[in-house]
Order: sequence, then structure tokens, then C-alpha cells
Amino acid sequence: MLTLKIVSALLCYPQPDLMDALPELAALVREDDELPVVERGRLVDFIDELADSDLWTLQEHYVARFDRGRKLSLHLFEHIHGESRDRGQAMVDLLDVYRGAGFELKARELPDYLPLFLEFLATRPHEEARRLLDDASHVIALLGARLAERHDPYAVLFDALLALIELPADLGEIRAQAASEGPDRTITDMDKIWEEEQVTFLASQAPDGGCGVAAAGTAQPLAFVPPRQMRAPAPSQPSR
Repeated sequence: MLTLKIVSALLCYPQPDLMDALPELAALVREDDELPVVERGRLVDFIDELADSDLWTLQEHYVARFDRGRKLSLHLFEHIHGESRDRGQAMVDLLDVYRGAGFELKARELPDYLPLFLEFLATRPHEEARRLLDDASHVIALLGARLAERHDPYAVLFDALLALIELPADLGEIRAQAASEGPDRTITDMDKIWEEEQVTFLASQAPDGGCGVAAAGTAQPLAFVPPRQMRAPAPSQPSR
């Protein structure tokens, strides 16, 4: 699915090679009939906005938005398992799916990183890709709703993803949750924490590149849907 590859690239940290590729990406979107016309136009507008922006400004915005807290983390399991032990097993299960399909990660990459997940889906058959993307729809919808509450242009990318799949039945509840949340208070030292988690997780992986539980070329069911008890609690009242 071409759209997944394009959104994957646009969700990555802005670099000169991405800026150079923006005209080509815009042309591909215009020709891509996977997306409805409205989402296609909004995606092209987003790409044009990036092209007209200063790279340093884009990088500063990206870090402030996605790397300075947990509410907009692009690591899918952060929004489902948090720091629970279940997150480690979910990582292993997803890594097995990648390896079973012959998709190997580079050093220090976490398998639940959304741009990486989308890059993987772009290599899979259409129905399989849609099924796995649908499994992650609750997290995608929540991230998109949080970005929309901040009037952030990156929300367009999540709208494009949701346009490819069936919308979550509780989309209204997800948007209401995003609208009622307070500021992200998990910012201090998050870069250091995530760096330590990456080293710990990848150091535990077997180096042989074997296929774990996933049969080659197949996708196993993954628990991407956040249980209600795992969703973010209502924001606390501000102190007087």
C-alpha cells in the first residue's frame, strides 16, 4: 500500500533527504487512488507546507511534539502497556511477525515504532496490511485526536491512515478522551528513559534472526487495542 509508505516517511524525523523527496511524495499522493479525494488533498497540502518550511524549525517542532512526552509517543505499545511487563512480550511478538516475513530491523530500532510498523505493512499483501493496521486503529485514532486538539498539522497523517481502514466503533469516546486530557506531565528525562529501554530490549534479542512463533509470510494477531483500564486517566484538577 503506497499510502503507508508515504505516511511512514512523513512521520520520521525531518532530514534533508526527506525534504528533497517532498515533490516526489506529493506527486505520488496525487496519483494514489487508495485515499479518498479529501484526505488526498489534505495530505498534499501537508507536504507542501513541509516544503515551504525551514528544516530546523520542522525538526524543533517534531522533537517538541513527539519526543518530549508520552501522550504523543510514536511507539504504539506505549499507549497500551505503558511500562508494564506485558510491553516486553508484545515487542517480542511483533518482532517475530517481522522476522517471519523476512523483515529485519536495524540496530536500536524498536518494533512498535509507528513509522517502522507502517514501512513493514507497506511490504505486505493488501488485505494483510489492512488487517494489521485495523488492529492498531485505536492507538492511531487516539494519537490523531490528540494532535487535532493541539491543532497540529501532523494530525492529517493519522486521518489518512484511518481513511484506509474501518473506524473504531468508539471513535467518539476516543476523541472525547483526547479533548478532556490535561497537559503531558511525563516530559522530564524522557529521552534518557527511552534510550535506556531501547538498549535493554534489543540486547535481549537473539542475534540469529530466526523466525520465532510466526510462520514465514504470515501475520499473527497482535494486541494493539488498549484495554479500557489501560487508557489514560482523567486529568487531575490544577492546583490553586
